[in-house]
Amino acid sequence: MLSYWEKSSFVSYDFIVVGGGIVGFSTALSLKEKHPKASVLVLEAGFLPSGASTKNAGFACVGSLSEILEDLKALSPDEVKALVQLRYEGLQLLRARLGDSNIDYQACTSHELLMEHELHYLDKIVEVNALLDPIFNSNIFQESRVPLSSFGFGAQVKSLIQNKVEGSIHTGKMMKRLILKAQVLGVEYKTSAKVISIEDEGNEVAIEVENFDEKLKAKKVFICTNAFSKTLLPDLDLNPGRGQVLVTKLIPDLKFKGIYHFDGGYYYFREIDGRILFGGGRNIDFETENTTTLALNEKIQLDLEAKLRELIIPNTPFKIDMRWSGIMAFGPNKKILVEDISENVIAGVRLGGMGVAIGSKLGLMLANKVKY
Repeated sequence: MLSYWEKSSFVSYDFIVVGGGIVGFSTALSLKEKHPKASVLVLEAGFLPSGASTKNAGFACVGSLSEILEDLKALSPDEVKALVQLRYEGLQLLRARLGDSNIDYQACTSHELLMEHELHYLDKIVEVNALLDPIFNSNIFQESRVPLSSFGFGAQVKSLIQNKVEGSIHTGKMMKRLILKAQVLGVEYKTSAKVISIEDEGNEVAIEVENFDEKLKAKKVFICTNAFSKTLLPDLDLNPGRGQVLVTKLIPDLKFKGIYHFDGGYYYFREIDGRILFGGGRNIDFETENTTTLALNEKIQLDLEAKLRELIIPNTPFKIDMRWSGIMAFGPNKKILVEDISENVIAGVRLGGMGVAIGSKLGLMLANKVKY
């Protein structure tokens, strides 16, 4: 049961955001920046964000060359250009809002590893650079001129494509800074607050939270739970995609720095504190990884280890220190999903594995839909 004081202070809000990850807190921040006097509450089902916001690899990406070429098979050139611009603007907003030093942003340039059968991508560099020139006013892709031997990769790697606008961040510091900035502006934050149901009653929205006696009320509700949104909105057009990650123990004299992609972006790795963080591989087991269950996939974890041994650091001994998984959301193409569920309930989901890049801009888009 609730006291008089609790009912008068902790039940009714102007805005409630469901989901305490990148998109949720970006939405809350944008709402507070636009409407400083509004009351805003963020509800997170877990003790920490439960999807990918604190479980990703910390890549600040706009898309590798092969990913963009793949997108061009499903979307028009203008749609692909708009998608890349969304990612780039989202990253600029994230950096401006939080500060590069607070999130350990490194403009380190990314590299895409090409195998023999992928060398034809080199012929597309000029075409893709021309498509994206209106966004960046420069050619962002080029074949690396650094000798391959300096990276220490396996003989399977035949070339590298550089992307000069990509970089890296520290995901944990980013989320802590997002939360802190929101709380300084007056945003309330509740963890272990799993939402059971959302009902738009016309003049307000009622939210039922697990193990809480009273329904919360808000004028507007924003659903920012990405792949987990189907538990509340089963008709949403999205599918979960689990990502597997591992981190090695310290590797002395590691040859490479920065961030790397290969196999169409399905694999990604980086150096971090003298270790290798390596993730991906869901393309070898799509069916199993189409889930919201946070668990390890032995088949993919073994595949990651094999690629470490054979492709990334051949002839270099290593030990695994940590393993984890995160949950992303995908649709029929890479377009995000912003949908009015009802007059007062809005969903912003389906980030296609690009939450770090898109999250801040998506939060702003959701806040801009409110007339307050």
